[in-house]
Formats: sequence, structure tokens, C-alpha cells
Amino acid sequence: MDKQALAALFDKYIKKLRISPEWDIKLELVEDPAWPKTGDFKIDCDDRKAILLLNVINPKQENLEEVIIHELMHIKMYPLDQVTESLIVNCFEAGSAASNFAYRQFFTALEQTVEELAKCFLLEFGDNKDFSYGRCKNGKSFNELFDGLRDIE
Repeated sequence: MDKQALAALFDKYIKKLRISPEWDIKLELVEDPAWPKTGDFKIDCDDRKAILLLNVINPKQENLEEVIIHELMHIKMYPLDQVTESLIVNCFEAGSAASNFAYRQFFTALEQTVEELAKCFLLEFGDNKDFSYGRCKNGKSFNELFDGLRDIE
């Protein structure tokens, strides 16, 4: 997908998600083949500014429209993200098993929720409604996930 098309999708979704004008946000295309992510954000929440970083050289996902929506959903969820993280920091000793568990559960639930919302939005408004399966390619098969588990019988 060319840079102009990506910029148009970015503009489309910051409006549809009502991110702008509350946030000053821009798209930055990453052209470093060593950058390991497909999308990410740099955020200054005090000034309500953000930069969406999008890997255009070596993306792990096939549908960059889906990635743009996913990353913008993180901006929508950011206040909840910050409240939850503050609760974890203030309720558990740093580095404790309980703190590590709470963080793991929270970030897993956050990613799953953001991705589900992104899929719904993509199906409703997307130009390319095909989901990305890039993360599945390097993942374990269903049987591999259960290799080595003890038989509980």
C-alpha cells in the first residue's frame, strides 16, 4: 500500500473514531527493516499528542488498515489503560508475583479487547475487510500448545 493511501486511511479513522480534534496525532512511517513491530505509539498524554508508528518495510500483519485501526483503538482506550495500570502499581508490590500476574492479565485483556474492537470497526468501515493472520504464522499449532502438559488423570 502506498504512503498516500496509508495517510488517507489514517485521516479517515482519526475522524471516525473521534480522536481528532481532542488529540494532536500524526502518522510516521517506519522504514527500518530491523524494527520488529508492525505498529506502535509514542504518547505525550499531558499534551494530548501522539505519533502512530507504522512499519511499511517489514510489517508482521498483512492488512495495514487493520493495524491503523488497532493502534488508534489504543488511543481510545488509553484513559482506561492508565487507570488500570495505576491501580496495579498502587495495589501490588512492584515485581511481586501478584503484580506480575495482574499486569499479564491486564495487558492480555487489553490487547484482546482492542483487537476485537478493531475487527468490528474494520468490518463496518474498512476498505479491506480481510483480517491479518501474520501473528499466527510463527505461532504454535494447537497440538504444540499442549505438548508436555501433565496428564491429570
